[in-house]
Amino acid sequence: MANILITGGSRGIGAEAVRQFTAAGHKVVFTYHRSETAADLLRQETGAVPVRCDVKHPDSVKIAVDKAVSVLGQIDVLICNAAIADYGLITDLDISRWEEVINTDLSGVFYCVRHVLPAMISRKSGCIITVGSMWGEVGASCEAAYSAAKAGVIGLTKALAKEVGPSGIRVNCISPGMIDTDMNASVSEDAVDMIVDETPLCRTGAPSDVARAMLFLASDDASFITGQVISVNGGLVI
Repeated sequence: MANILITGGSRGIGAEAVRQFTAAGHKVVFTYHRSETAADLLRQETGAVPVRCDVKHPDSVKIAVDKAVSVLGQIDVLICNAAIADYGLITDLDISRWEEVINTDLSGVFYCVRHVLPAMISRKSGCIITVGSMWGEVGASCEAAYSAAKAGVIGLTKALAKEVGPSGIRVNCISPGMIDTDMNASVSEDAVDMIVDETPLCRTGAPSDVARAMLFLASDDASFITGQVISVNGGLVI
């Protein structure tokens, strides 16, 4: 069984990943930012250990990674899931909000990888899973910051896979489509219906759809898979 660190694990896709990895017998530490109550309830439900962390601050990430190592002994699998979204015209997007989205969704991944990677390289083993988005692949109107950040995550994943592959470390990106989470709760019903109509599988996704892909990529069954973008989007982006 592996030792797993999941960022943004208190809600949505991250929380479901915590549930599925612990149910499979893995030892899990997960980070949360503000959702302390949700994090504690998930701890009680799964036995996973929550650690507060704001991934857009490298010092916070270092503290969280150190705490995770103290609990787990070592981190075998890092899942970079923490993210925020923003909706609106780019002409209305404040510079501060742009920076917050980029720093959380893209720089946050870099900070987590940077602190976890040296020990993986030393052991010559490890697995890193990033979470992109279909909008990082094709772009979304009125989601410029989010699309840009997730496109950056995809590029970072591919570059990192080439860099650390010789050290026995696999790096892949899961690219979700429209998933039923709190992050997407503000999307209008009409917009969701339009997306469903354009999706070959004719539905939105569930957090479990994404978490199961994470389980696969973290397993030995995926031992020859690296540098890939695994789309979990019902066929909307092909």
